[in-house]
Amino acid sequence: MLINNRDLNKLCGILLAKSIIDLYPNVLIGSLQIGDDINNEIGYTYSFDLDERLNNTTFQKIIKAMKKNIDRAYEIKYEKLSKSEALNLFKNNKYKLELIESCEQNEIEIIKFGNDYIDLCEQLSITKLSVIKIIDLLNVSGVYWNHSSKNKQLQAITGVAFETQELYDLYKSEIKDKEERDHRYINKNMDLFFVSDDMAGPGLPFWLPNGAAIKYVIDDFVHKLLVRNGYQYVQTPVLGKKELYETSGHWFHYRENMFAPCQIDNDIEVLRPMTCPHHLVVYMYKPRSYRELPFRVFEDAILHRYESSGSLIGIERVRQMRLIDTHIVCALDQIKDAVGRAYKVINEAAAAFGLPPQWVDLSLHDSNNKEKFFEGEETWNLAENLLRNLLNEMGIKYKEEIGEAAFYGPKIDMQIKTALGHVITAYTIQLDFLLPEKFKLEYIDQEGKKQRPVLVHASVIGTVERFMSILLENNKGIFPFWLAPIQVEIITINNDAHGSKANEMKEILLENEIRVHVDNRDERLSKKVRDAQLAHTPFLIVIGDKESQSNDVSYRRYGQEETIVANVNEFIALLKQENTPKK
Repeated sequence: MLINNRDLNKLCGILLAKSIIDLYPNVLIGSLQIGDDINNEIGYTYSFDLDERLNNTTFQKIIKAMKKNIDRAYEIKYEKLSKSEALNLFKNNKYKLELIESCEQNEIEIIKFGNDYIDLCEQLSITKLSVIKIIDLLNVSGVYWNHSSKNKQLQAITGVAFETQELYDLYKSEIKDKEERDHRYINKNMDLFFVSDDMAGPGLPFWLPNGAAIKYVIDDFVHKLLVRNGYQYVQTPVLGKKELYETSGHWFHYRENMFAPCQIDNDIEVLRPMTCPHHLVVYMYKPRSYRELPFRVFEDAILHRYESSGSLIGIERVRQMRLIDTHIVCALDQIKDAVGRAYKVINEAAAAFGLPPQWVDLSLHDSNNKEKFFEGEETWNLAENLLRNLLNEMGIKYKEEIGEAAFYGPKIDMQIKTALGHVITAYTIQLDFLLPEKFKLEYIDQEGKKQRPVLVHASVIGTVERFMSILLENNKGIFPFWLAPIQVEIITINNDAHGSKANEMKEILLENEIRVHVDNRDERLSKKVRDAQLAHTPFLIVIGDKESQSNDVSYRRYGQEETIVANVNEFIALLKQENTPKK
């Protein structure tokens, strides 16, 4: 019978703490986190206040101490204490005291290893340490106590435990797959982007030709999709006055994520973190009639958001990003159609890229949080019920998340869990009654009266950077032909003898709008082929003596061993057929 994995890892985390105390008697034990609190979804992380720096080289010593404690065959006991008894028991550990004080229950549960070690722990399904057969310590990192930079930074060890070798081997296989799906790992073979901390700074990616090529294709697809659905393209400044964001409310609700303002002449300007205030300025450019509604605009917007250095992850989380952002200004009776159409556009894009949302959240406000959300319970209820009813009518399953709305309105958040276990809002639709009020938006209705419109925010693919990271991790960098950065790799066996034919073929492919690269390096043929395979190039053409004298093409598809010979025109026709997104 398999042991509950969560219980097993919790017990092993407590065993780790006991062993750390054995090795470092002056240590103060912090808190233990299990499961979803760490990326691999199983395992544990325990924090320690210890002057001596732990590292991978000390892991074997710690594991040895853990195994020695298992061999001691402690009797595991579980007890319940009153809060005052627990406070007295842990009086010499300020971290445990804080945990006990924050506990709402008056009864505190503890675990005992015989009479030798005591820790905070609820009753587990395990009564003996010997069920822990496999121990692995993964890493040590710095963490602020209680996740606040105002507190002391502790050391945290992350580890895993298993009761059989087979389960451990399965875990290692899954970890290897996750490592291979990490978009930073994939980038090493595909040369898509890099970050220069020295010359530009963290979170500011440089896009290489291959990465920029994918971004261009994504842009082109989304632009055409939006235009087909009635959106108009606009461009607005990357800067905005402080007054603009004070009017929108972002200055008060989003300030910590905005870059520091700069003085330009007599104005205080800010790098924009979002486009909605700018698009409302476009709407306000002239008086609007009901005939112009819904007013749909989109933009390739360069945004800047200040993210802490510790939260930056490749291109998944950056400080400069590009958002193909859309906004719809509409009348109250047009909301249902506007949101429904936006959902349809998002679904079409998600299907084309092979990234359908895994679940949908209806993000609602928290009426008790007056600081985060604007006041106006009646307006919130109206907006939330509109989205709730629409999702129900469309037959879309969703779960409600209290407190996850934007400060200005509720959201339909379409979520994806990445290969690394990060939950990302890939697509979103937000309903907003607040900003039209703040900016005093108006339109003239059929009777010549001024009316207040409603704003719908819709993000078709989110930021391009984050979307790229999801794409890479979802398909391990193996793109469909239409989306691949290099669609055809031409390899010469001997560049002096075959270079002319390779360049001739390259020109033919370029004329037919096929992204092509010629590998004319002075390398072995086997290495060139292997590099093309590592880059996941869909088609590979090798040119030798025979191909130089022929009008035929010898090509091989990615992942296949068979070499196919075809006429150049037939080959071009095949590529053109594959160069369109699948609907």
